[in-house]
Amino acid sequence: MTEIVRLDAAQAQKILPSLVELLQDAVESGASIGFWSPLSQEEALAYWQKVIADLPEGYRILLVALENDSVLGSIQLELSPKQNGSHRAEVQKLMVHQAARRRGLGQALLNSIEEEARQAGRSVLVLDTRRGDDASRLYAKHGYIQSGIIPRYVLEADGSFSDTVVFYRWL
Repeated sequence: MTEIVRLDAAQAQKILPSLVELLQDAVESGASIGFWSPLSQEEALAYWQKVIADLPEGYRILLVALENDSVLGSIQLELSPKQNGSHRAEVQKLMVHQAARRRGLGQALLNSIEEEARQAGRSVLVLDTRRGDDASRLYAKHGYIQSGIIPRYVLEADGSFSDTVVFYRWL
């Protein structure tokens, strides 16, 4: 049985090796989440340490999908700290391990992060992803509305560029 849980900094630190492996798996499978493949363990570790350091500040929420103590996926929500942005948040880094894909975990993680946003008093979510990725189709299917495309936003490892699609959703 898969369980989606919100982690605090201490809990995330305890499963840090699994988070590192999840990030490396996502990047290796071509996910456009800010890193090029191959992603070293050191780079992945540094990324997660920064995320964990942000958790106590209260503006970042980290959810993970766990099954038998294995991390199958994760998603983050960055709550805007601005006075004029107290109603909005950004969905970030939706990842599902290759071995756990096509089981509805992406959808479940989105549902859970949206509930976290509601509980935090947020009514509009934004996110972006590389144009044409599976993630674009998932977000559209889940009710996110495409607001625009930014051409040549993503620099690929081979020196080429990809477009990014920006989505929003009212809760």
